[in-house]
Amino acid sequence: MASSSLGATLTADGCDFAVWSHHAERIELCLFDAEGKRETARHRLIRGRDDIHRASVPAVTAGRRYGYRAWGAYDPDNGAWFDPSKLLVDPYARELDRPFRHDAKLSLFGVDTADLVPKAIVTRDPLARIGKPLLPPGGFIYEVAVKPFTILHPAIPEKLRGTVAALAHPSIVAHLKNLGVDAIELMPVTAWIDERHLPALGLTNGWGYNPVAFMALDPRLCPGGVKELRETVATLHQAGIGVILDLVFNHTGESDRYGATLSMRGLDNLSYYRHVPGEPKGEQVHLVNDTGTGNTVACDQPHVRRLIVDTLRHFVVHAGVDGFRFDLAPVIGRTADGFDPRSETLSAMTADEALKDRVLIAEPWDIGPGGYQLGNFPEPFLEWNDRARDDIRRYWRGDQWTTGALATRLAGSSDIFEKSGRTRTVNFLAAHDGFTLMDLVSNEGKHNEANGEQNRDGHNENFSWNNGVEGETDDPAVLEMRRRDVAALLSTLFASRGWIMLTMGDEAGRSQQGNNNAYAQDNEITWLDWSKIDKALIEHTASLAAIRKRFSAFSETGFFTGNGDIEWLAASGEPMQVGDWENPDNPALGMALKTPDRQTGRETRLAVLFNRGVQPVTFVLPGWGWKHFPSGELWNQVLPPRSVRFCIEE
Repeated sequence: MASSSLGATLTADGCDFAVWSHHAERIELCLFDAEGKRETARHRLIRGRDDIHRASVPAVTAGRRYGYRAWGAYDPDNGAWFDPSKLLVDPYARELDRPFRHDAKLSLFGVDTADLVPKAIVTRDPLARIGKPLLPPGGFIYEVAVKPFTILHPAIPEKLRGTVAALAHPSIVAHLKNLGVDAIELMPVTAWIDERHLPALGLTNGWGYNPVAFMALDPRLCPGGVKELRETVATLHQAGIGVILDLVFNHTGESDRYGATLSMRGLDNLSYYRHVPGEPKGEQVHLVNDTGTGNTVACDQPHVRRLIVDTLRHFVVHAGVDGFRFDLAPVIGRTADGFDPRSETLSAMTADEALKDRVLIAEPWDIGPGGYQLGNFPEPFLEWNDRARDDIRRYWRGDQWTTGALATRLAGSSDIFEKSGRTRTVNFLAAHDGFTLMDLVSNEGKHNEANGEQNRDGHNENFSWNNGVEGETDDPAVLEMRRRDVAALLSTLFASRGWIMLTMGDEAGRSQQGNNNAYAQDNEITWLDWSKIDKALIEHTASLAAIRKRFSAFSETGFFTGNGDIEWLAASGEPMQVGDWENPDNPALGMALKTPDRQTGRETRLAVLFNRGVQPVTFVLPGWGWKHFPSGELWNQVLPPRSVRFCIEE
C-alpha cells in the first residue's frame, strides 16, 4: 500500500518519497552524494489517482540529499512554469544542506540550477516532549529576531552567536527571566531567499519573511536543524518560557512572474498559487498579489491546506513549540469569495488534535480586497491590534480627542472584540516592521536611505515625534525627554488589558537610526548592541511585568462591567465627565481598578495615572491610604510630566 505521508519517510529498508502535483506530466527524484554536489541516481515517480507522485527507494538512509525535477508545459502566460532544468526543493523538506541564495539563473528557462539550489536532507525526527502551552491568558510576549538579538552578546560563544541555540544560553535566559517574559515569538527561522533587488544593492534580507520551504529551518539560523530548535525550546521551557514561531504561509520567495523557480512554482504553479484571468478574459492568467511580494499562496486548496497543517504539526510534534504567529493572516482564510473566518483552512488548523490547544496569533491584515480583518478571526485566535498601537502613540504624541480612545484600548478593545465575549487583543507599541520605541520618540519621519530606495519604502504615518531634535543627538536634556517618553509608553502598554507584545531591545533603548523598514539591514542597524543597553529602562520594564503578574486585572480577558471593577477618574479624583473626555487641554487620566492581588490573596484597588502634559498635575485619589507602587511611599498627589504612575490603596 502506498504511504499516505508526503515528503521523505524512512522505512525499514529505504525511503518513501512523495510529492503532490496535478499538472506535472512527469516528476523525477534526484539523489545526491553526501556533499550535495554530485547527482548519483534518478528515479521516476509514479502518479497516483490522488495526484501524489511516489517512489520507494531501497538503501536510502537519514542524511541523504535529494531534490525533484518536473516536466510539463512551459507557458507562463497561462500559469505553467514546468522546466526540468530546474532542481526543485520538496515542499515537505524538513532540513536543507545550505541556505538559498539569489542568482539570475534561477529565473532563466533551460538553465540548470542543481549547483545553486539547496538539497533537501532525509531526516528521522524524534518526538518532542509536549506539555500545555506556556503562554498564560494576558501573557507577555517578547518578539525576537534570532541573529540581531544574539550576534553581539559578549557572553555567548562566538560559534553560537546568531543561532537558535544562542537563545538557550544562560545569559539570554537570565535576561528573559529578569524581564518577566512569558513566551518569546521568533521571527521567521524557516529557509528564505533574498528578494532579487537586494544583491545589487549589497544588502541581504535579515528578517526572513520571504520563505521557500515552510518546514525546513534556515541553516544560517539553525544549523543543527529541528534538533537544535527542539533543544532550545526544552531549555526555555525549563525556565518557564514558551516559544512561538512566526510563520509565513501567505507568499513564497518565488515571487512574481520574474522570480525564481525553486519549489512550488516548478512543481505546479497554477495549483500552489492564486491566479486570476487576464484581459481580455481567458487569454492569460496573472498571479494574485494580495501580499505585496509578487505572489499569494492558494491556502484554500486542499493540498496547500494539508501542507500548512502538516507544517504546524511538525513544529509541535518534533520541536514542542507552544504556538504560532501568522504573517498577513487573512490570506490563510481567503477563498475565491474573499476572507472567511469559517474557511476550511482556518477550521482545520483549530480542529487538529495536535494544534487545538496551541497559541494561534493572527496579523489580521494584508493588502488584498477586504484585507483588514481585525476582530474577525475565529476563536481561539489572538490578533495583533494595530488600533491599540496607533491610539496609544497618538495619545502620547498629544493628538486631540484621543483620551477616550486610550481608555478603550486600556480596557481590552471591546469595540473590536465584543462579539467574541472576551478580548483577544495582542497589544503592542512597536514591532519588527516599524520604528523601535526609541526611534518613535526621536523621529518625526522615517530615515530609510540605507535601504537603497530613496526613502520611499516603509510606513509614512508613524504617529511619531522627536522631542525637538530629529534623529541622533548628544543633548542630555533631549535624551532624557526621550527616555521619559519611552518609559511612559512602556507603562501604558503593560497597563493594558489582554495579551501584550514587546519587540526585543525596546526595553533597552535600542535604535535603528530612524529606519522603519529595516528588513534588508542584516548589520549593526538592526543588531542589538549589548554594550549600550539602558539598564534603567530594562529594570523599569521588569517592574512593569511584575505588576502585571501580581494584579490579575491586567491579564484577565473578560471585559470590564463598569460595576465597580473599573473607574475613570479626572485629576480631581471625581469620575470623568463628558467635558473631561472632550477637553483637548486636559492632560490627565486615571484608571482605578478593583483587582485580586495574587501576592496577598485579597482584593484591592489599584490606580494607574497618566499625564501626557509637559507640566506636573495634581492628582487627587478618592478614598484613603493610597501609596505609590511599588515603592510603598504615600501618594503625594503630584503626577510628574509625561509620566505614568501606579498607586495601591492599603
